Amino acid sequence: MIFDFEYFKREVLMMTGIDLNCYKESQMKRRIDNLISKNRIEGYDKYVMCLRTNQRKFEEFVNHITINVSEFYRDSNQWKVMEEKAIPELIQRFGRNLKVWSAACSTGDEPYSLVMAMSRHLPLANIRVNATDLDRQVIEAAKAGLYPAKSIAAVPADLKRRYFSQVGESYKISDEIKSRVDFREHNLLKDVYPIGCNMIVCRNVLIYFTEEAKDEVYHKFFKSLVSGGLLFIGGSEQIMNHKEIGYLRKNAFFYQKP
Repeated sequence: MIFDFEYFKREVLMMTGIDLNCYKESQMKRRIDNLISKNRIEGYDKYVMCLRTNQRKFEEFVNHITINVSEFYRDSNQWKVMEEKAIPELIQRFGRNLKVWSAACSTGDEPYSLVMAMSRHLPLANIRVNATDLDRQVIEAAKAGLYPAKSIAAVPADLKRRYFSQVGESYKISDEIKSRVDFREHNLLKDVYPIGCNMIVCRNVLIYFTEEAKDEVYHKFFKSLVSGGLLFIGGSEQIMNHKEIGYLRKNAFFYQKP
């Protein structure tokens, strides 16, 4: 058997359900090779064996390849549009009980930001955000709700005072915000998508996917949205074929299903 990167991708798919063929290969291979080197392991076959027998290394690997980089109110100018325009328009169109999905939510920064942004317009009792990620570790971190100061630097001052408490050098988000988010595992590349969403948030994730994988995900998001629903993406992302899929481009980061 040839223990090359193709072999490694097949083994990872069987072990994790993560299809590395859907990620840009040069970036992903470089990340994995660096991790193998850091662990002083020689060859993909020995690393596969390590992942099968060492739970800590397995979790390290999954966390590494799922690229969990996030922060509250990331690109604050975009969240300003969210708070001042998008959320009020959605409430006017659909009422107070919006179905919101935060996809590939990482450590919870974005779904918690969503709850806080929505709290400007709705009582917390009316807010419910479904948050998903394929990495069990980051979901557990999100449920814990403890963050370094740099992660919450962009949170508006009044919301920071109201919803965070300092614990040592970290900050813990309040239980009243945590209680409005439901976390679960979900793989964008293989699992069934929720339907009837008024808004989907998926930011700075698909930039690592191949064009084919991105296209598939954006089509599935479109089917998940109700007519008039919004998709909120990252500032470094664009849906180049949004017209072919059916989206209306509201601005650089909001796309609407007609």
